[in-house]
Amino acid sequence: MLEMSKITKVYRTELVETHALRSLDLHVKEGEFVAITGPSGSGKTTLLNIVGLLETFTSGTFRLDGDDISGLSDNARSKLRNRKIGFVFQSFNLIPDLNLFDNVDVPLRYRGMAASERKKRIEEALERVGLASRMRHYPAELSGGQQQRAAIARALAGSPRLLLADEPTGNLDSQMARSVLELIEDINNQGTTIVMVTHDPELAARARRNVHIVDGVATDISVDSKRAQPEAGKQPGQEA
Repeated sequence: MLEMSKITKVYRTELVETHALRSLDLHVKEGEFVAITGPSGSGKTTLLNIVGLLETFTSGTFRLDGDDISGLSDNARSKLRNRKIGFVFQSFNLIPDLNLFDNVDVPLRYRGMAASERKKRIEEALERVGLASRMRHYPAELSGGQQQRAAIARALAGSPRLLLADEPTGNLDSQMARSVLELIEDINNQGTTIVMVTHDPELAARARRNVHIVDGVATDISVDSKRAQPEAGKQPGQEA
């Protein structure tokens, strides 16, 4: 699914050169749930942005689901990102003036999808995260946990091969955080590959594998054998 070898990312200005990633290797198999951990400034978000095709890398090789990312044009990267990757952020990034149905619809419109297909995907995604009854509600009418579930629905509607989550429970209380994490685990159990950045050891422990980054260098530190294997057909829980 994801093969990165000797990835380097250097930010340059007239006065300084900053190495965010240093000859980093990362390999993620299809269906894995990998947590990326490390201190602030270690390169976690830079790595996630490169994996999500939001940033380019300075040197190295990167293949995503069989596609060689090196040398792709901005337009080609954008199309590949829209087709294969879903994003979940700490801040939800829902549009306040749109209800949940229309929020989930936004990325689908960019794919030129027919209205009937978009409607089907939106309804299925909101049902999957337990928000089918709230699709005409606006973000301000929902709890933090429900807003994050809506953001996950938006990511899922495009049927991504890879889901990237950047501190997905960072703005939630402990109860809502557990609910959202259980949903993410359910999504992984149904076959979606997940890479999650987190500073929370409890969240990281729920992943199948942890990769720790310090000073732009990654170390594979654990494989969690305690997590259950994917359970076919398992559905997410109720609303947070």
